[in-house]
Amino acid sequence: MQQPTTKMESSNPPHTQKKPHAVLVPFPAQGHVNPFMHLAKLLRCNGFHITFVNTEFNHKRLIKSLGEDFVKGLPDFQFETIPDGLPPSDKDATQDVPPLCDATRKNCHAPFKELVNKLNSSLPHIPVTCIIGDGIMGFAGRVAKELGIPELQLWTPSSVCFVGYLHYDELVNRGIIPFKDESFMVDGTLDTRLDWISGIKDIRLKDLPSFMRVTDLSDIMFDFLGSEAKNCSRSSTIIINTFEELEDEALNFLRAKNQNIYTIGPLHLLGRHFPDKENGFKSSGSSLWKNDPKCIKWLNKWKPSSVLYINYGSIAVMTKNHLKEFAWGIANSKLPFLWIMRPDVVIGEETSNLPQEFINEVKDRGYITSWCSQDQVLAHPSVGGFLTHCGWNSTVEAISSGVPTICWPFFADQQTNCRYLCNTWGIGLEINYDVKRDEITKLVMKLMEGEKGKEMRKKCLEWKKKAIDATDLGGSSYNSFHKLIKEILHHHNGI
Repeated sequence: MQQPTTKMESSNPPHTQKKPHAVLVPFPAQGHVNPFMHLAKLLRCNGFHITFVNTEFNHKRLIKSLGEDFVKGLPDFQFETIPDGLPPSDKDATQDVPPLCDATRKNCHAPFKELVNKLNSSLPHIPVTCIIGDGIMGFAGRVAKELGIPELQLWTPSSVCFVGYLHYDELVNRGIIPFKDESFMVDGTLDTRLDWISGIKDIRLKDLPSFMRVTDLSDIMFDFLGSEAKNCSRSSTIIINTFEELEDEALNFLRAKNQNIYTIGPLHLLGRHFPDKENGFKSSGSSLWKNDPKCIKWLNKWKPSSVLYINYGSIAVMTKNHLKEFAWGIANSKLPFLWIMRPDVVIGEETSNLPQEFINEVKDRGYITSWCSQDQVLAHPSVGGFLTHCGWNSTVEAISSGVPTICWPFFADQQTNCRYLCNTWGIGLEINYDVKRDEITKLVMKLMEGEKGKEMRKKCLEWKKKAIDATDLGGSSYNSFHKLIKEILHHHNGI
């Protein structure tokens, strides 16, 4: 285990003034690692010693992406690893989600407990003050309770998605699920409106987190998410990467179950108040793929709001045919675009090859690369629209940058986020899941050059202002973050 340098703490003041030490444990996927890294860096800026725990598989990917120097950490920021119990793999992609969820639930408790005990004995001057587990990694909270350490949970998707998962039991009680057979996917069942669900407005079955689409209640993902969300709702402290005004109804529902909810988002905006002690450490990201910095230079060539940005996140996959329809739909709009194309985006293929005639057609106006620093791209003045899978980080970053969206949700919370982007917040247009090029071209033109796009851009700027206000000095997220730190320190000084 790597030992951090401890010179800085050698002349510690009395016991109650010891440096607080937070151990953070994200679920091993990019969309969870990002907010955890933001939170870790913010806590470090506020005087915490940080231990960031990755699975061995993800840690290897982090080294490959960000380099040995970054993962060596700093005197007060260290990385540690635990095994996930899955067979070893060199794949540079997110592991298959159902086996990964099953593995973290079954295999991570014992190694994580051993790690925390090891930290406490090897760093006696900075014992672990609190464990911040992922909202779907209940084992971290169990270890905290067993060792008498305060536990907190960071819920990384949206609050509306959280509310959706907490209604899974009620869907069973009402006989809505399990579905009798697969015909529910095509016979209109999913269009059923659910006016009895509290905390989410104007919702249909198809807008609930997608893991409820089951014909068997022992389905791994249905069981995993339903039980982990319930477990998270009972945590002593829940942190959510959102802001009050964005999800007020859902937050009211959650607070009726648990008062200790801290909304501290958008996390990447909150970071602007805290200095980067080591030049570049705070901005060095947490990407498990290598970023291409050249795409930012390419964006500099284009007029304000003229470029369409396309990114399906770290997990969404599609058929070869859907990829082709997307490609020609985008090409036929004749507009400039930046397309993030993960090598594993086509189901069952190692590389995603686009037709050569498409490449020839768009060579002067398209930039295709495998990964980028998304918050930088969305904040770039030339980006005028975002074709997205509606993951929560992408949704929050689009809102924070004032960029309207074209939505193609893939799974999990993305269907719920899509409904809110398009209906509640009025800043999104939804694509039919069975992608057709003409529809893509039409939606891209509508968003980038039509009246509807102008209207949405105006709404986007209103939401952007609300996100900035929430994270500004005295804003709801800013205050909530400082209240959270006080709460942790209160426990720390009382230990």
